[in-house]
Formats: sequence, C-alpha cells, structure tokens
Amino acid sequence: MPELRQNFLTKEWVIIATERAKRPEDMIVHRSANPVASFVETCPFCPGNESKTPPEVLRVPDGNGSWQVRVVPNRFAALARDIEPTRTIHRSRRTINGFGVHDVVIETPDHAQFTALMSDAQVADVLRIYRTLYIELSHDPRIAHITIFKNHGRDAGTSLEHPHSQLIATPVISQQVRERFQHALSHYDEYGECMICQMVEEELEEQKRIVMTTEHFVAMELFASPTPFCTHIYPRRHMASFGDISAAEIADLARTLRAVLAKLYRGLENPDFNYTIRSAPAECVGVKYFHWYVSVIPRLTRVAGFELGSGMFINTVLPEAAAEFLRQVKLESAVGAG
Repeated sequence: MPELRQNFLTKEWVIIATERAKRPEDMIVHRSANPVASFVETCPFCPGNESKTPPEVLRVPDGNGSWQVRVVPNRFAALARDIEPTRTIHRSRRTINGFGVHDVVIETPDHAQFTALMSDAQVADVLRIYRTLYIELSHDPRIAHITIFKNHGRDAGTSLEHPHSQLIATPVISQQVRERFQHALSHYDEYGECMICQMVEEELEEQKRIVMTTEHFVAMELFASPTPFCTHIYPRRHMASFGDISAAEIADLARTLRAVLAKLYRGLENPDFNYTIRSAPAECVGVKYFHWYVSVIPRLTRVAGFELGSGMFINTVLPEAAAEFLRQVKLESAVGAG
C-alpha cells in the first residue's frame, strides 16, 4: 500500500506511491541518438571562441598553450558584481541592490564530452576550480551564500549544450537554506550529534539504499526521496563547508560523482539532470551541526498541481529499488578511469 515518508533533513513529507510504483527501468526515456560534434563554430565555449565570452576569471591550462577548464562571468548574469548590496526597507517591502557573482565553469574544450564520460582526472580539475572559487568568494564579507550547480539537458534548464556548470554567490541566505540549518541545529542541540552523520551511519548499517561507497564518500538514495533516483553523495568525514575538502577527498569525490553520473547515463540512457553542492554559508563554516553534500536529481518527472499546491512530492519509484538498479549498472565500458 502507499506510504508517507518524512525526509529526516528537511522534515518534508513524501508520498511513496506503491500502487502506482514503476520499475526503475520504466523511467528510461528513449531518445533518438543525435550525434554531437566535438567543436561547434558558433559555440562561445569552444576553443578559439574565447572572445565571445566575458574576460576570463580563471583557467586550468592543458599544457599545450590552451586550456582544460575555463571560468568566465555569465554573459547574462542574474546578479551584478560591480554594485554594492544596499538594503532598503519600506513598510512591508524589502529590497537589496542586485549584487552578486554569477560565473560559468566551462568544464572541457570538447563540446561533445558529457561529465559522465570524462576521466576522473578531468572531473577532479573541475572540482578543484569549484573549491578555489568557493574559498575566494567566502572571504568576501558581502557574500552570504554560494551555490554551485550544473544543469544537464533541456528539462534541467540548459541553454547551451557545451558541458558547463555555474556558481552564484548572493548577499542573502534563502529561507529554504535557513530552515535546513535550523533543523540541523535543533537536532544537534537535542542529541549532540550531526544529523547527517547519524543518517549516513544508519544507512551504511542497513545497506538498502546505498549506491556505492568509497574511502571518503557514500552515495545513496534518500529514505524519503522526493523524486525517482534522487541521489546524494555525502563525505564520510564531518565537514560543514565544501571549502574544507582535502586534495585526497577531491580525487575521491571526482571518482564518486563521475561514477554516479555514469550509472545514470548508462542505466537510464543519459537523462537530463541537475546537481548541486549544498554547503554551509560562509558565516557557518566549521559548525558541528551541518554536513555538506552533493545532490544529483535526474529530471524524470514533472512538478504538477499537487506538488505546487501542497509542497509534497509523489515518488513512483521505491528508493530501495532505485539503489539496487544503480548498484547493478556496470561501468567498465561506459567511462575511463583517467
């Protein structure tokens, strides 16, 4: 029969619709294969077209006079870095000048190279760039929160096909993030431990929703997963901030993230997806009650009226079945180890 499960971290309820439950393989969206060229003359992110982007912020050189990863300001930035975050309050209305940082991380010179098919070393280069940007912006007193994310595919919000991810740094912390921190702090005050550390330990004991484990990370489906194949990657060492990740952990996270994306790519035939690094705001670095993680969300379903009206999701794939499906996806012929 159907079951309601509560997300331990957010306290949000999810309906696991067992009466409408689908097998994991039923979520595959079969698409005609459209070959993608490694270089597209009109693409602003392809090598040789560097003049079509704003001036470069950072790069990883390729050793041959060109680049492996580039960082540029978003040409159509949501926020502006050249103004000050002046706050205005007028009765019930509050505004802040649109200060912030909106950068694009161009992950590879190859227009056709999906993250799932990169080498571990290439993904590690991208993660090191994330960490460098994260630490640098965390030192800016005007920045309150930093979000690093990737949109892959039209249903995930991609506007340019060339592999890239983004970073947006804002002068405020969203209500959603504050609520999650409040839940985590309340749990720590009551039980004296990080709720994410507790959850990861329990999941490792039970093993039902674990997708893979490595020396430094655990990838798993959530007990109350809001959507099919929503996969989280947690550090095994307690860290509140992504900026605290070590060199060894970056290499391991590259292997883990690439493997999770490759399992989705191979098992579900390259679904559209988003991933986000959920980390402590700059003001909360080092706290004992929060634990950063990576959230990978394949875009296999659409938000409809019930979700919009109730704030409650309906998931038609059992998280346990999704985890078992992903565990069984073999990667040897899908990706290189780098």
